[in-house]
Amino acid sequence: MTKPRIAIPVPTSHDFEYNERCWGQYASALEQSGAEAVKIELGLTPAEIANVINSCQGVLLPGSPADVNPQKYGQEAEPECAAADAKRENVDELLIQDAHNLYKPVLAICFGNQFLNVWRGGTLVQDLMVMPVNHRAGGAVAVAHTVAVAPESMLGEMVAEEEAPMAGDGENAGGFRRLPINSSHHQAIGIPGDGLRVVARCPQDGVIEAVEGGQATEGATAHFVLGLQWHPERSFDRSESSRRIFARFVAEATAWVPRPIRVSVA
Repeated sequence: MTKPRIAIPVPTSHDFEYNERCWGQYASALEQSGAEAVKIELGLTPAEIANVINSCQGVLLPGSPADVNPQKYGQEAEPECAAADAKRENVDELLIQDAHNLYKPVLAICFGNQFLNVWRGGTLVQDLMVMPVNHRAGGAVAVAHTVAVAPESMLGEMVAEEEAPMAGDGENAGGFRRLPINSSHHQAIGIPGDGLRVVARCPQDGVIEAVEGGQATEGATAHFVLGLQWHPERSFDRSESSRRIFARFVAEATAWVPRPIRVSVA
């Protein structure tokens, strides 16, 4: 069976050390899960990007030290907001549009999750308070906090039960799975975008940690779209849940077939 090709944009247009350190982690997780990672350079023209993504069966939107341009969700930048990266945003827009037009599976991580939400019409919290949870913990901290995952969600079906047990016992059960995660962000989803369902939150402060929901015109499960605020690629070697997330994404890309596009003629 041919390996599915997954498009991954280079994380930033200016921080080359970050790109060198991080892009390979996403690619490695995909390749260990049975896919081929395809690098999308940010300096390509729209036509060149289209030629590449036409050969891809899925899209992974990685993290970035940039922040999404707040004007895209109707706000002015707050002092804590990092500079936007127009080249990265332009590439993400092309990749997301292609994936939504053709129902290609999407896995969006950290900045990618935030940009996906804005593209779908949602907003962001521009700067999170450090207390009670330090969401800025960084890559050196293996477990920054836990998230409460809705067990009946698509994500809830992926996480390993032994790694993410149900919170509480018996009548005290909270109805959520508690999954330990890493954390490297200072922004988060504010208002979820159109059709995106919140499926995980940080229990201490309610910060949205995961959303899901693709095109629903052919059924809610017809299009795999999953956005995560944490970095499963960093915990791939030690977390069964992280491996399952990538395995499911790759399985969706493997099963993807081109969706017929019907053109209406007046």
